[in-house]
Amino acid sequence: MLISMESEFPGARGYLNTASMGLPPGVAADELRAAIDSWQSGTATSPGYDVFIDEARASFAKLVNVPPDLVAVGSQVSALVGMVAAGLPPHSKVVCPEEEFTSVIFPFLARDDLNVDLVPLKDLEASIRPDTDLVAFSLVQSADGRVTDGKAIARLAESAGAMTLVDATQAAGWLPFDAGDYDVTVTGTYKWLVSPRGTAFMTVRPESIDLPALLYPGWYAGESPWESVYGPPLRLARDARRFDLSPGWLAWVGTAAALRFIGSLGVEEIHGHNVALANEFRGRLGVSASDSAIVSLDVPSTANENLLGELSTSVRAGRLRVAFHLYNQLEDVDLLARALGLSS
Repeated sequence: MLISMESEFPGARGYLNTASMGLPPGVAADELRAAIDSWQSGTATSPGYDVFIDEARASFAKLVNVPPDLVAVGSQVSALVGMVAAGLPPHSKVVCPEEEFTSVIFPFLARDDLNVDLVPLKDLEASIRPDTDLVAFSLVQSADGRVTDGKAIARLAESAGAMTLVDATQAAGWLPFDAGDYDVTVTGTYKWLVSPRGTAFMTVRPESIDLPALLYPGWYAGESPWESVYGPPLRLARDARRFDLSPGWLAWVGTAAALRFIGSLGVEEIHGHNVALANEFRGRLGVSASDSAIVSLDVPSTANENLLGELSTSVRAGRLRVAFHLYNQLEDVDLLARALGLSS
């Protein structure tokens, strides 16, 4: 059953680019505007933003099925991955898909004392061996929307004694998954979690909390952040908050509201809606159904460039990429099919 969200997303018609940037629900935009007004009027306070960060942390934890004390907050995925990369011992072997988004692989490649093995995604499982120390990959591939069998990879990694780091940026918000299946997950919120850019999450298994190095141990990573703003000793939080990065306050106001909205609908229902629309479009293309909300294709010769230009899409890896989210409807499939010259 499709979700009807026209009143909450009045400008979403023809918007098929959530894999690049999601659209905020009305409630998130309204609360963000109110927060800006409060900031401008001088009534906002620094500690007052903590309520939004706490709410967002708890909402995200519920979405990915882990306790809030296993969730750290940050601003972008690469910084969170960077902390994991910094914590690996020299000469550790890291296995990643060669098609991977670079925010996942650059932090490892930047260390010249790590052995980074880049392999085709289809060969990732077979590339996990007893000498592997960490497997890093995206749950949903950014360029073409392939959904990875994360649980199978996690089982193989565990058998090999390796950690797993999963980027859930293209998954969280529409694809149900358990973050606890992996040692570390990282998620940017500005796509499928329909939040402002500038907020991100990391989940860390309890046994991985004490990574041997922390790249950014700032004041907000303290056990009591407002009591750890000056002087020694080092007093980091005992849970995953020790990985917290100092928050961009206004962005967290929008994220708290956006995640509250996503949670009210439920990821399972959003998944059914998104995949139904994507598969409807795949049917127009004459290709098999899939479990992904992202469709990647070569633009057919029948395409009307003017009509296609009126839609919001993207090009990745030389192919057209379209993404269906909770604010899309069958009308968007019709518009896209017409722009590509496909039969109805």
